[in-house]
Amino acid sequence: MGRARLARLHGVATSYAPSPGKSVQTADDTVVAVLAALGVDASTPHAVRTALAAYEDGAGRALLPRTVVARPDRPPDLTGLPEGTVLRVETEGGGTADLGAPDPAALTRLPLGIHVLEAQTPGGRTARAPLIVAPDRVPAPPGRSHGFLVQLYSLLSRRSWGMGDLGDLADLAAWSGRALGTGFVQLNPLHAAVPGPPTDPSPYRPSSRRFPDPVHLRIEHIPEYADLAGTARLRADELAARAHTLRSEVLEGGALIDRDAVWALKREALELLWAVPLSPGRRAAYCDFLAEQGQALEDHATWCAIAERHGPDWRGWPDGLRDPRSPGTARLRHRLLDRIDFHCRLAWLTDQQLAAAQRAARDAGMAIGLVHDLAVGVHPSGADTWAQQDAFAAGMSIGAPPDAFNARGQDWGLPPWRPDALAAAGYAPYRELLRGLLRHAGALRIDHVMGLFRLWWVPEGRPPTEGAYVRYDGEAMLSVLALEAQRAGAAVIGEDLGTVEPGVRDALDARGVLGTSVLWFERDYGGGERDVAPRAEAAEAADGPGAARAPEAVPDGSGRGPAGEDVAAREAAPGSGAAARILAPGEWRSGCLATVTTHDLPTTAARLTGADVALRERLGLLAGPPERERSRATYELAELMGELVRRGLLPEGQGDEEAAVKAVHRFLLRTPARMVGVWLPDAVGDRRPQNLPGTWDEYPNWRLPIAGPDGRPHTLEELAASPRLHALMRELSDGYR
Repeated sequence: MGRARLARLHGVATSYAPSPGKSVQTADDTVVAVLAALGVDASTPHAVRTALAAYEDGAGRALLPRTVVARPDRPPDLTGLPEGTVLRVETEGGGTADLGAPDPAALTRLPLGIHVLEAQTPGGRTARAPLIVAPDRVPAPPGRSHGFLVQLYSLLSRRSWGMGDLGDLADLAAWSGRALGTGFVQLNPLHAAVPGPPTDPSPYRPSSRRFPDPVHLRIEHIPEYADLAGTARLRADELAARAHTLRSEVLEGGALIDRDAVWALKREALELLWAVPLSPGRRAAYCDFLAEQGQALEDHATWCAIAERHGPDWRGWPDGLRDPRSPGTARLRHRLLDRIDFHCRLAWLTDQQLAAAQRAARDAGMAIGLVHDLAVGVHPSGADTWAQQDAFAAGMSIGAPPDAFNARGQDWGLPPWRPDALAAAGYAPYRELLRGLLRHAGALRIDHVMGLFRLWWVPEGRPPTEGAYVRYDGEAMLSVLALEAQRAGAAVIGEDLGTVEPGVRDALDARGVLGTSVLWFERDYGGGERDVAPRAEAAEAADGPGAARAPEAVPDGSGRGPAGEDVAAREAAPGSGAAARILAPGEWRSGCLATVTTHDLPTTAARLTGADVALRERLGLLAGPPERERSRATYELAELMGELVRRGLLPEGQGDEEAAVKAVHRFLLRTPARMVGVWLPDAVGDRRPQNLPGTWDEYPNWRLPIAGPDGRPHTLEELAASPRLHALMRELSDGYR
């Protein structure tokens, strides 16, 4: 009983519901391990009593919460303050406000921002806590709009160096905004990867979410490139020629995108450019960037510099270097100043090109522009976990609990943030992360947005069945999100597919966070519930950080990841879903990004032709006999086509693939969705998924260029000239007139 109370006080759940009406108790040793990761000893009855007493003497008697949150319609609860307590606020702008007697409503009238609240009792006790004053809602997207969803690496032009880059992104935005009237381009996460070789190609398991990866740089767009001379110019030309060969091998020779080969060429070119002196104006801009990014950038660049010497897993570095604030790290930091400056320079250059891409989007008339993607976590050995060790729970990994369709659960191999550490820091790590991502964005997509409320923690060395849910302060997390989004003037999209804790979607909607609605999953499974009836054979299909990482990183070998847990397990099947009626367009929610498919699901052409089932059959990924799976897919497709015909959305008649692709997008246009996204490969009939969950070496996840129906890669120039693409996009632009 005492351990259960201790767990409850620290937000650790002692049970979970794998299916409606069923409850499973969390194992005692799991609760002990999770509490230990939160700095609480619950290993013995005596330890539990001691921890409870410490809580009562500490947090239980604290004058103020670790962080106080206020917003216009929700003043904080300060009822526990002793009578006669006076409050004082130090505002973010440097001013002060003496509030006198506690008046929670007065806090809601303060300027939006991150302040400091001080309380003093008549007896002389004092307390200070960060005070977050946030708006009620994040900014709404300006009107209805449509746009592209694309994995940037897959978008090669005749100028890229073997994979899509930020120059290609700017060109895509400029062209589609002007020629097609698109309002946004949604991207995969551009976070910095753990360096290889081999580099994990999945964008959902990065080294750092705070800084973008310089592999996305367009080398020729860096101003110093024009100043290369002599042997440096000759070497740069040689590198460009090798890049041309690399690009040709992908576009014309059937080769896969090789991130490591691309980075080897770009890194050498960037070393040449780093040696070119910056002009006075450029130097001043660089210095401003360094000052603005401060300690976070210095830590990131230091990790990169040390990783060049000792490898990318800081947990295996010499003892003195595992602590970013140790004397040993300080000494090495001094010796590596040049390399640290090099990595700082790369962060600055990448930031500049991201800014240029967003300017290109806005100049082209896009109301939103770039939509960046925030992965749910980071690699355990990467730069963020090294620099912010106190913020992460050591020895824990996030995942998903067992359910009716996956009795083994999921382990994503990503360390979770400690909710207590976030609160104690006034959510500074989270605020800084959001601020960086929103610098050059019109909107932000948050992968597995349910993680703002709770996450499934799996103790290291244990199967994911032996995990526990840990609660986060959803009010605080959403308030920080609303504050930073309003400061950036950016909308927010939450990836909320799948089984979602009751009340979470309502909370997100109340704060203006858009959801994600995928055509294949929008059904009524009875009782008015959406997205809750999984399809059994899809239980292994997953997306997210784990989908394309090595099997040894996933204890159960499933390779599933957060978005996959949300996406894959929801396709209605005949028999299990006889009552799973396709939702009519008018029944869709307006507060969403509506799409036909995603990067982890089959392309629309693959669904229409059966190529998705054939691929999974070839790789041994079907959950049942091939005949049954083909029959199931045929049933589902016929059901959807019948719905489209009945609604007059397929006047061309069935049997025409291009017409069917148009028809499903016509369906989306009839919904009230604020944003409609077109998966860019769908526009040219690509048959191949970018990521096939549950595979590693069996399928080239995250390494395929966009291609046509025959598998021949299409360059950005060919996409811009594609009659099939233009015919589809005319449907969307006409639908908004």
